[in-house]
Amino acid sequence: MATELRHGPIEVNSVHICVDMQMLFASGSLWEVPWFERTLPRIEEIAARHAATTIFTRFMPPARPADAVGMWRRYYERWRSVTLLEVDPRLVELAPVLARHCPPAQIIDKAVYSPWTEGRLDAFLSRHPTTTLVITGVETDVCVLATVLGAVDRGFRTVIASDAVCGSADETHDALMTLYSTRFSEQIELAPTEDILANWAA
Repeated sequence: MATELRHGPIEVNSVHICVDMQMLFASGSLWEVPWFERTLPRIEEIAARHAATTIFTRFMPPARPADAVGMWRRYYERWRSVTLLEVDPRLVELAPVLARHCPPAQIIDKAVYSPWTEGRLDAFLSRHPTTTLVITGVETDVCVLATVLGAVDRGFRTVIASDAVCGSADETHDALMTLYSTRFSEQIELAPTEDILANWAA
């Protein structure tokens, strides 16, 4: 079978990081990502097949703007309606079809775009040695970007499921997918979900 995985099959001990697939980004929400629902079944397929080595990150706003630091405080003055004291608490939860995989899948909450800054993801990966991370989720040009660059900086083989990431604007999604596949061509691989699952050792 032809594969877009230039560096060969995905190792058995690889980890799937699903970025911020929360109802906060689903259809009808304030931060709606248009391709969220179309992407969800592919992410769920990966999570179902590899639940024990899946990590779901969640972007967690502060309780109130005053609890944020620096420019984040200004950001949440603008987006006060998504702070935890005002937003419907169901919106910060994972999409239900993904939440049902927890456990064995893990959830790591983060207060910023990157899941790496607070140390919990590094700690998890140090307890579950792996060389490869498979990345899915939202948004291609924000939290997925921060997750991917952190993985690259740490030397992980980084595989993006090309049909299982999405953003709020097609233009920036397309631009980032081009950036991943060209500027980072030695460190990042893009492949469709079907290709990833077919080449991920059981």
